[in-house]
Amino acid sequence: MPRQEIVAAVQRWLVEVVVGLNLCPFARRPLRAGQVRLAVSEARDDDPLMAELLAEMQRLDRAPVEELETTLLILPDHLPDFADFNQFLDLAEWLIERHDYSGIYQLATFHPAYQFAGTNPADAENLTNRAPYPILHLIREASIERVLKSYPDPESIPENNIRRVESLGEEEKHRLFPYLFRW
Repeated sequence: MPRQEIVAAVQRWLVEVVVGLNLCPFARRPLRAGQVRLAVSEARDDDPLMAELLAEMQRLDRAPVEELETTLLILPDHLPDFADFNQFLDLAEWLIERHDYSGIYQLATFHPAYQFAGTNPADAENLTNRAPYPILHLIREASIERVLKSYPDPESIPENNIRRVESLGEEEKHRLFPYLFRW
């Protein structure tokens, strides 16, 4: 699939799902300000992906937060199986620690087949982390700390998100998550 179509699908998901459903109350401002980098990975196995992930952290190091708040590394050609993706996250966390990025960057993850532990695949709460492609989202820890200071009751965000996606009708789910119903 052409890179621009991949980016367009993720952009649509960000606008309609993440911001549109208010799943991340902190996403609207950087998205509107053009401070979100959507990088399409060319990796087809773990080693090149690790190199790309490190390069994206280094890019964030070099860019002022006013220009680049966060990066979503989109994986169209690697880790389509959620179990493999989940296993890879141990390597990604190791990379963050090994390069002294703990406390600087946090990794949020999304996947078309995302499934929280203890849930069934069809449980609505899994929709909160389902995206058109596997995604590694690098977030600046300082930015999280800054926005959490002014956000009332941040602990309620996950529960609010679950209630929001549970309230979606089937037609709305098909519209917002077409990639989940293409087969």
